[in-house]
Amino acid sequence: MEYLEMLLAMIAQEEIDIGVIEGFFRELPEKAWNLGVRVLLSALVFFIGVQLIKLIRKIVENSLKRGNADQGVVQFAGSFVKASLYALLVITIASGFGLDAASILALLGSAGVAIGLAIQGSLSNFVGGVLILLLKPFKVGDFIKEDNGGNEGTVTSIELFYTRLTTPDNKVIILPNGALANSSLTNVTACSCRRMDLVVGISYDADIRQAKEALQKVLEEDGAVLKEKEHFVYVDDLAESAVNIGVRCWFSMEEFWQGKWRVTEKVKYALDEAGISIPYPQMDVHLVGKE
Repeated sequence: MEYLEMLLAMIAQEEIDIGVIEGFFRELPEKAWNLGVRVLLSALVFFIGVQLIKLIRKIVENSLKRGNADQGVVQFAGSFVKASLYALLVITIASGFGLDAASILALLGSAGVAIGLAIQGSLSNFVGGVLILLLKPFKVGDFIKEDNGGNEGTVTSIELFYTRLTTPDNKVIILPNGALANSSLTNVTACSCRRMDLVVGISYDADIRQAKEALQKVLEEDGAVLKEKEHFVYVDDLAESAVNIGVRCWFSMEEFWQGKWRVTEKVKYALDEAGISIPYPQMDVHLVGKE
């Protein structure tokens, strides 16, 4: 009641223009209708825009694939097109609500320094992604080892700001492009073949020639060993408790791990069949009795 009395007193004192209030309530349904129409049209524009963005992105990616572009280039271009078109769509929808696109761009331009400082990490990752695609230290499908953090895995995608790796035990590692572009890394699968080096110790009492012949036979009989590349057995070191025999051969990149495991197993069988023992660390303990 007190509030109503105060309102009536203000009206009586002509502090509120009754005509303005009446005009506001008279125009309220029309304004609400116009706002609802704009919201519905914006939602429709957004839905159509999303579908068009997907279509344009697909067209760009298919065009690059037909041009035999690397998978990383295809993924990066797709991400760039998607981000750019979504930004354009948001500006278009904002313009429908009365915001001037030129004013928005001018505002962004005037705030460019602050925005640049705020997103300098993202800009670094973007530039890093461009450098990776241009210089091609690796591509999608390569197995890489990132030296600084010790991360390793198969490259599954090179995106706008990040590169995704899948580890051998099926974990996903996401690395920023900027860090990859500015740090050293090892591309394990860049070449078509890979060398295997295996060292096995034999007893000093064993016949070295017989051991080398047995191990050389393993390499000759394994079908995955690349015979056109060097493959031989050699004395690597005269260690404290064993003569270390080196086994060196080459496999294709696809056959490397299976070949390495298979040859390692066959080396043990071959030495066993030849009667050559593989020594292991031993400790002789002498007990001295008390007098």
